[in-house]
Amino acid sequence: MVMPEFLNSIGNWIHHTQVLDQIKEVDVKGLFKNPYFLVPFISLIIYYLYKQAINNLVIIGLCLGLWYFSGTQYVKDSVVNGEIQIGHILPIVGLGIAGIAVLIYLVFIRQD
Repeated sequence: MVMPEFLNSIGNWIHHTQVLDQIKEVDVKGLFKNPYFLVPFISLIIYYLYKQAINNLVIIGLCLGLWYFSGTQYVKDSVVNGEIQIGHILPIVGLGIAGIAVLIYLVFIRQD
């Protein structure tokens, strides 16, 4: 009985903080001007450069690139008046599959 209450509290917290809305609205300029994001992010990048963890740097770059792409006008124009534009879907799906393939290669196939 304790677990559903715990999950409900997490759901309420996510709803209250509007995390999902923040993820939907890609604000790259606002994110990279926020010192609470920049200081740990730059520290992480410097640490990975020091450790020469190229796989981790590529994964971070890939995730940031896919996140940025999800906020471009091309992706926003893929749904017009509630209808999916078929011409936009294939490149979006292809890019997603390529990103997942690179992640699978780096995490599972090419292990240091």
